[in-house]
Amino acid sequence: MEQPNRAGHWADATADQIIAEKGDKELYTCASGITPSGTVHVGNFREMISVDLVVRALRDKGKKVRFIYSWDDYDTFRKVPVNMPEQEMLSAHLRFPITLVPDPWKRDSSYARHHEVDVETVLPLVGIAPEFICQSERYRASRYAEGMRRALEKREALKVILDKYRDEDHKIQGEWWPITVFCDSCNRDTTVIEAWDGDWGLSYHCETCGHAEKLDLRKAKGAKLLWRVDWPMRWAYEGVDFEPAGKDHHSQGGSFDTAKHVVEDVYGSKPPISFRYDFIGIKGSPGKMSSSKGKVVDLPDILRVYQSEVVRYLFAGTRPNTEFVISFDLDVIKIYEDYAKTERIYWGTEAAKDEETGLKERRIYELSQVGAVPERMPYQVPFRHLCSLLQIHLGDVDRVLEALSGIEKDQEPRMRERCACAWYWITECSPADFRFSIRPEGEKMGVEPNEAAALRALRELAMSGPRDEKLLAEAIYAVATANGIDSKALFKLAYRALIDKDQGPRLAGFLLSLGGERVARILSAY
Repeated sequence: MEQPNRAGHWADATADQIIAEKGDKELYTCASGITPSGTVHVGNFREMISVDLVVRALRDKGKKVRFIYSWDDYDTFRKVPVNMPEQEMLSAHLRFPITLVPDPWKRDSSYARHHEVDVETVLPLVGIAPEFICQSERYRASRYAEGMRRALEKREALKVILDKYRDEDHKIQGEWWPITVFCDSCNRDTTVIEAWDGDWGLSYHCETCGHAEKLDLRKAKGAKLLWRVDWPMRWAYEGVDFEPAGKDHHSQGGSFDTAKHVVEDVYGSKPPISFRYDFIGIKGSPGKMSSSKGKVVDLPDILRVYQSEVVRYLFAGTRPNTEFVISFDLDVIKIYEDYAKTERIYWGTEAAKDEETGLKERRIYELSQVGAVPERMPYQVPFRHLCSLLQIHLGDVDRVLEALSGIEKDQEPRMRERCACAWYWITECSPADFRFSIRPEGEKMGVEPNEAAALRALRELAMSGPRDEKLLAEAIYAVATANGIDSKALFKLAYRALIDKDQGPRLAGFLLSLGGERVARILSAY
């Protein structure tokens, strides 16, 4: 394929900005991260894939990139999500670091690790492979001792920075420390720092259990920077060149503004290039959701309905600062068809409306692929038609593939994936009026004589009429005229006879998909 001009895509524009502002470096570091305090949902995924797309853009420019993803699992466990099991047990571990909360499912080493594993397992399916960093391991190994001591040395300057955007009612009052401590006895953060000796020693006592000690930052496992200081400290520690943040963090005077000041004034480093990403809405239900259980939509939910490359397409084709919805209703059909159009434009089987659109669509298609672009154009079948075939054959993928003409062996795996996604969507998400099932063969409903005659004529058309859908459609209209039936009434009659519904897939194509012999058996009672 012709190499597209990538300057028009937001990921490539961001990569150009990183290179321009950070200089021509041997290695660029792009970062993302989250606190695994509950199910990692689709809103969190937006940051992950936004970074991945920029990483790909940098690599496409021949740059070496380190993509790090931080599990902030040394944050405090403050609230038990309502969709978690073992509520009482989890409540007993409030104020613990998340990494020390037991896994209520008893699968992994901790509550945090359970959520981390869930994400680390699924991300490769969408082509994302960062270097994962557990911040609990870093802190408990005292990797950040220098960063914590620096914050203590500059705590007055930190107070000024953090207060800069606060009104008088929210400014820091009294003695303040940029560090919190998890008690070495009871593991909770209900501690009060008493003094710092100006070197590595920090004294504290616990208000929960009464334990008191003087710890050494170079050896202590329980000390941690407050998150507004922790974030910029890690920018400096890792040399982060790029990290996006949500609109809440990027608000005027928000955490990103203060972090920029902290990394420059306290840690003597430059802040990363960034952009703001917006929220994601959900339209329709991704399966058997229960709001009473607090179920959120996560990446596995999306992958049950959308193939991996279509998931990537949703994000690659939308600017990060644009709010959009992920649909599980009838819009699923349109999204698959939009992706198919982009695919046709890439492979040159459909013309874009202009050159600029063509370049943009081809780049979106490249970035939508989990790995390399396929060696040839994948097999295409309209998603709505695929859904009809699946319902005709009761979800039997082998029979659906047999009904598709021209599909090659190497194209089958991707089509099987699409069939699985389509069948899940049909059975678990689609509106009830979209679903249908074929009437039992030979079952008869009450009809007028002219209606029975029309159904017999349709049966003959299905058996020996035109195989071209357009010509067959014209013949169906002729049946209505010949039997003195309004065309709309004939369609309703046919759908009732075939699927016991008043409407359904386009009738001509539906008859062709069912096949003449099967239509004849279904309508045999007339």
